Amino acid sequence: MSALSLTDDLFFTQTGMNRAGVETAVNDALKGGDDGELFLEYRQSESLVWDDGKLKNAGFDTTQGFGLRSVAGETVGYAHAVEMNEKAIKRAASTVRAVQSGSAGIYSEPPVGTNRHLYQDSNPLLGKTFEEKIQLLQQIDAYVRAKDSRVAQVSVSLAANWQAVQIIRPDGWRTADIRPLVRLNVSVVARDGDRMEAGSMGGGGRDEYARWFNPAEWQKLADEAIRKALVNLQAVEAPAGEMTVVLGPGWPAVLLHEAIGHGLEGDFNRKKTSVFSELMGQQIAAKGVTIVDDGTIDARRGSLSIDDEGTPTQCNTLIEDGKLVGYMQDRLNARLMGVRATGNGRRESFEHQPYPRMTNTIMRPGNMDPNEIIASVKKGIYAPDFGGGQVDITSGKFVFSASEAYEIENGKIGRPIKGASLVGSGFEALKRISMIGNDTMLDGGIGTCGKNGQSIPCGVGQPTMRLDGMTVGGRG
Repeated sequence: MSALSLTDDLFFTQTGMNRAGVETAVNDALKGGDDGELFLEYRQSESLVWDDGKLKNAGFDTTQGFGLRSVAGETVGYAHAVEMNEKAIKRAASTVRAVQSGSAGIYSEPPVGTNRHLYQDSNPLLGKTFEEKIQLLQQIDAYVRAKDSRVAQVSVSLAANWQAVQIIRPDGWRTADIRPLVRLNVSVVARDGDRMEAGSMGGGGRDEYARWFNPAEWQKLADEAIRKALVNLQAVEAPAGEMTVVLGPGWPAVLLHEAIGHGLEGDFNRKKTSVFSELMGQQIAAKGVTIVDDGTIDARRGSLSIDDEGTPTQCNTLIEDGKLVGYMQDRLNARLMGVRATGNGRRESFEHQPYPRMTNTIMRPGNMDPNEIIASVKKGIYAPDFGGGQVDITSGKFVFSASEAYEIENGKIGRPIKGASLVGSGFEALKRISMIGNDTMLDGGIGTCGKNGQSIPCGVGQPTMRLDGMTVGGRG
């Protein structure tokens, strides 16, 4: 069954709404405006948490609703409701129509259609029974506790959602998408005497539970969580000062996502509030640095067949050989900037209007052996994993804490350290990249991005890379 047929059943057959009546209401609401759409959504989600040897939380939720948006110039009228009937949509239409007096008269053509499917339509929530899911959590808990006597606490979470969307524009233009999403996370606390340290590892993507019920898959996550906790038990206080920093491949690209990626989203640049505003075509990073935002990778957490405005996603090159060559665009900002939408219009749910957002943000590989990069550092730190951080989009300044890090002494990785934080600005960090590895990796499928009060799934990736003269905050 096609995505349109399946969503027609959810939104019209099961609700009793008349499709022709809904399309007429959309035409009436958006007539004379510059852009807009009706976004219909149905979502099932569940979350199970096994903590301290027992089921701590189990939740299942079904939500549905619509969001109707009318755009005139840069003014947006938006109304949403959980009522799925023509009367509610007509009420919303009368609300959003009020913005059309400010129309710029620059009508946006509908997105180009696509038959591409980056993931299966099947609902991951239906693939396993509740009892099987609980048994999996118990197995992981028992496995972790049996691996090392220093394991003091174990928390395992399993989550999934299944989202069906249909987007309707004037004149009967429609598109639809069915989006699965799963995630498994293992967190471990290890104890040695009075000292306790944590480690965690997660994985997921746009697929079914089946992969994560495979012992070979969940044991890799569990082993890595244990390893990180035990490494942190041995960690000494991190040094502070200006030094060389080597970032590991994969998840450390969250630093690029936050410190650089958000600054390359269209709205911040149209409003000239990004540190990268008005730098198109200029050298903003070291030679060899190429960064893309790619929403087209099969089954990845940040991938989408179409974005939340109906535009097919694509691989957008943002920085090429150090030069700024592109921004990420939704329809509104693309129209106002006189460029095309790039498939980056994303929203958390029908309750939210879309904004330009990242999908999977990735640095392309260089030609250096990662071991050569480490060997080139006389004194510095190696950070293969990061935790939280803070970024100021306007200035590009950031502070990120390393959840796993090591000393580098005379070209060799030494003692693990704790309390290390990386301080700087994305604008300057790009220029401090001096070596790029040939080992680009993607993260495990755990990323979540926040902007304007909305959270969406995303992905990151990068190779090993060396940054010179970075400020490291520590306690040592």
